[in-house]
Amino acid sequence: MTAFVLVSGMFTGTHVWQDTAARLTAAGAGAHPVALTGLDGPPRPEGGGIDLETHIADVVAVLDSVGAADRKVVLVGHDYGIHPAVGAADRRAGLVDRIVYLDSGMPRDGAPALAAVPDQSLRQRLTAGGGGAGDVLRPPATRAEWDSWGSTEGVSDPLLDRLTALAAPQPTGTLLQPLRLTGAVADVPTTGVLCTGNGTSIEMVQMLVGFGDPALRALVDPRVTFFELATGHWPMLSRPAELADVLLRAAAGEGHRLEPVEETEPPVHLRPFVLDVPEVPRERHGNVDLHLPDTPEPRPAVLFVHGGPVPADLRPTPRDWPTLTGYARCAAAGGAVGAVVDHRLHDLSDYERAAADVAAAVDLVRADPRVDADRVALWFFSGGGPIAADWLDAPPPWLRCLASTYPVLAPLPNWGMPGDRFDPARAVAHAGALPVVLTRVGLEMPEIAATVEKFLAAAEECGADVEVVDVPHGHHAFETVDPTDESREAVRRAVRAVLTRLDRPGTR
Repeated sequence: MTAFVLVSGMFTGTHVWQDTAARLTAAGAGAHPVALTGLDGPPRPEGGGIDLETHIADVVAVLDSVGAADRKVVLVGHDYGIHPAVGAADRRAGLVDRIVYLDSGMPRDGAPALAAVPDQSLRQRLTAGGGGAGDVLRPPATRAEWDSWGSTEGVSDPLLDRLTALAAPQPTGTLLQPLRLTGAVADVPTTGVLCTGNGTSIEMVQMLVGFGDPALRALVDPRVTFFELATGHWPMLSRPAELADVLLRAAAGEGHRLEPVEETEPPVHLRPFVLDVPEVPRERHGNVDLHLPDTPEPRPAVLFVHGGPVPADLRPTPRDWPTLTGYARCAAAGGAVGAVVDHRLHDLSDYERAAADVAAAVDLVRADPRVDADRVALWFFSGGGPIAADWLDAPPPWLRCLASTYPVLAPLPNWGMPGDRFDPARAVAHAGALPVVLTRVGLEMPEIAATVEKFLAAAEECGADVEVVDVPHGHHAFETVDPTDESREAVRRAVRAVLTRLDRPGTR
């Protein structure tokens, strides 16, 4: 018999598992939702606060009560719940047969649960507050507020009302206390259940693994499996039957396994650029490289902005990646200065810092005497796309063109970004006459493709000047993934479109 120990996320309790637990029980399994102290479990300890260790102890108590020689124990952690789940599995590794990461992050030794919250302002506020005994984070008070904590796609209004009514304040100590692991949990098989409506997919995880990040190498272990659910962040409410089925299959060791990164081949981002572009003189100025055309007079410039998040210790850094240097050389071959900036988008909470890096790079490029400061284009790639919103919101007169290639053009649901600053689909309404060149790949990840279509719909509604370069058979990062004539022509067409707009007399 399989026993499922179910650990809920922030603000929630055992009630969210009601339908899923009933289906697991009907299938002959055991279902044991964990009542977490201060949420819907025991009352606050007298004379003390509630922290992560308190919740780990709650999960350990359930594991001790259900663990037996004739049972397979599967520990499921949703959202924040994965932190006490992993902590408990580390202390009772011999009792746990598999951990299921249900639309959650990957907790790391020494990191608090707060590190998984993308909202930088919330992080700073809670850290500054100190998280003393009795401090709590208030739960969402309305249906709409839940979207800040994950997509509510598929959850009916009555269920959202119930979620809101039963929500409990989250003790801040549970978010601030670092998780401490002995390493025993590393030997426990795992399954990731990704909710695509919340902005994550197996394809996206495979792409991140392809970067070669050491922290993600464990995901290609054959004991690690993945499932997708086409719903938002709350599958136990929106798709309880499908979730129960996935959990039963995970317990049986089923699921998709990631392709290992071939050590004999370079990762995707370091493969050769699709065009053979001659090298040009390159100068390094701080975090900006200038690829210079062979012309004496000041020339227009294109600043290329890489995607991300990119691990801070990844080498080489993006300005040395074949795609970025390839585009910069294309610009130089066309008579423009090709500039590439290494910005600090290392985490979803880094967009403000990365945007400041891009703005500083623009100032550096425009101040160079070899650059015509009145003719500059900005070109954004992939996860760098949200930074474009600043420039769409208030285009300066010297910005002659804004380009984007397989971009993210609206925050994904699981990013939890406060406000709407980094939302190009909103900002395009303020672009005025600024020309936009957008390269769209036909085999894009659905989560990213949805943001592109949202942007294009908004652009059409406001009459923005958008030229779309389609690559019907192209994947994300097609310039190194798909060395085809279609890819080569798409790069040439996009470069021509941008350079043509740079050469036009100023009209804005």
